[in-house]
Amino acid sequence: MKIGVLTSGGDAPGMNAAIRAVVRAGSLYGHEIYGIKDGYSGMINDDMILLNHQSVSGMLAKGGTFLGTSRSAEFLDETIRQGAVNNLKNRGIEALIVIGGDGTYRGAMDLTKMGLKTIGLPGTIDNDIAGTDFTIGFHTAVETIVDAIDKLRDTSTSHQRCSIVEVMGRHCGDLALFSGICGGAEFIVTPEHPMNKEQIISRLKKHKEEGRRHAIIVITENILNVHDFANEITDKSGFASRATVLGYIQRGGSPCPEDRILGSRMGTYAVELLNDDIYGVCVGVRDSRMVHLPFSNVVGQKRPKNEIYNLVKKVS
Repeated sequence: MKIGVLTSGGDAPGMNAAIRAVVRAGSLYGHEIYGIKDGYSGMINDDMILLNHQSVSGMLAKGGTFLGTSRSAEFLDETIRQGAVNNLKNRGIEALIVIGGDGTYRGAMDLTKMGLKTIGLPGTIDNDIAGTDFTIGFHTAVETIVDAIDKLRDTSTSHQRCSIVEVMGRHCGDLALFSGICGGAEFIVTPEHPMNKEQIISRLKKHKEEGRRHAIIVITENILNVHDFANEITDKSGFASRATVLGYIQRGGSPCPEDRILGSRMGTYAVELLNDDIYGVCVGVRDSRMVHLPFSNVVGQKRPKNEIYNLVKKVS
């Protein structure tokens, strides 16, 4: 079998590990693996390369995606999408493994309906994909954020400040939740755990009266303007406050061991599913076991509230 593999949407540490596993496992079973450059744009432009053991040597520890990625709005056009499918057929490629988030999955689901054997792997730091406990890249992003929180605490304590740390996540608060607990934040604000500004400011006043020298607030992006909130805390709480927006630094860096293993397991599992003629599904990990679900069960669905929220009131 000839199998294509691509990465689409935002890059995530561990994507290269997944590509590597697809190539290594595919070669073991006698398949030919083609890397598609820059996501669905590579399908449209017929920009593909044959991959082998040497192609992916040394890729396990590299962040980002060596195949490149993009957000291809034109892929939504059915005529253009059919042209992309024809490019695969002309090369004899009959199956496709895509690595990305919800938008990537939507494209893969459309391709399945067009007769292409497609499998999705969850690659996004936001951990916002239904059907899996963790996505490729999430654990590395948490480590990056915790490292930043640890550094900010040093300067916050020195200057008796309240530091607000804005992290990514879009509509999912898992990055803020996990990093906030690991970083010992006093307050964690997420879409699933809404903010009560008055309560936060009241508790900060009490902290100041008790002689505490710092406070950390971790908050998911797009909930409010963190710089305005820092000014409000400065005016009302007794703490000087500064906001730090971590931004795209959260996506970069060498993948941590968990993401190298997760990407490797998922890439191998995807090839094994194709061996069994199973497609039109996305891969996930549940209770440390590999699972797969139809795209229709996952695309556009919200993940259930993470059970770790039960710890927030107990440890923060």
